Amino acid sequence: MNALERHNVRQTGSGTPVLFSHGYGCDQNVWRDLAPGFAESHRVVLMDHAGCGSSAPGSYSFERHATLQGHADDIIAVCEAAGLQDTVLVAHSVSTMSSMLAARARPDLFAALVMLAPSPCYLNDAGYAGGFEREDIDSLLELLDANHFKWARMMAPVVMGNPDRPSLAGGLADSFCRMAPDVAKHFARTTFLSDLRGQLSGLRVPTLIVQCRDDALAPPAVGDYLQRRWPHARLTWLQATGHCPHMSAPCETAAVIRTFLLTLAIGQQMADGLASLA
Repeated sequence: MNALERHNVRQTGSGTPVLFSHGYGCDQNVWRDLAPGFAESHRVVLMDHAGCGSSAPGSYSFERHATLQGHADDIIAVCEAAGLQDTVLVAHSVSTMSSMLAARARPDLFAALVMLAPSPCYLNDAGYAGGFEREDIDSLLELLDANHFKWARMMAPVVMGNPDRPSLAGGLADSFCRMAPDVAKHFARTTFLSDLRGQLSGLRVPTLIVQCRDDALAPPAVGDYLQRRWPHARLTWLQATGHCPHMSAPCETAAVIRTFLLTLAIGQQMADGLASLA
């Protein structure tokens, strides 16, 4: 089985490819209010990560996916199988770090990264505010071990925010519940206990960091931290709240992505013009 079948890859539109990479417990359906608009000008590529959505049964490996490098290798495999070049990779939450690893390993495949609500480490540390103490994470994982469905219903409103729009949290909880419990537990540990701070150097791909100021999983300090580590990156703050702006505020999110892509295109045109004069 090739990577396109393994990850239930769906493609529409034509032009520069934009690959959308969803976060924990979700699938490509979370982009339904954001991705279609890009198909008017780009080749939109959607995938389900291993163990999520309609990915192939058995695609999730407890050994391969014990680190985010396994998911990064999956992204690279999808790009290669689809023949993608100069790809704009739009990733959310934990997938932002998988995408970073993919772009570091294969910068030839990617023209730009867009990171929605990224975090290289969810744990607080000396001089670093990740948002959680270790005992908080341990409690969350213990609840997940005890009752996957109760955990999903409890965590979804925290992740989504926007308490005045309960249908958003309900949809996210349903997505969490569709994961096989053993995969959900394993992937959660990989997500919440990963620390990628030591692997941030060497990213040469133009990057947009998109953060919400009221985000229970990725506090503002994380966005500031990433921009200090990546001086070339652009940090954009949304008016949207919560951890999933592509779902709660798709129009605002799409607008900042389009502005970033337009800026890149103008920069490339200027560079090409200067090269022709040399």
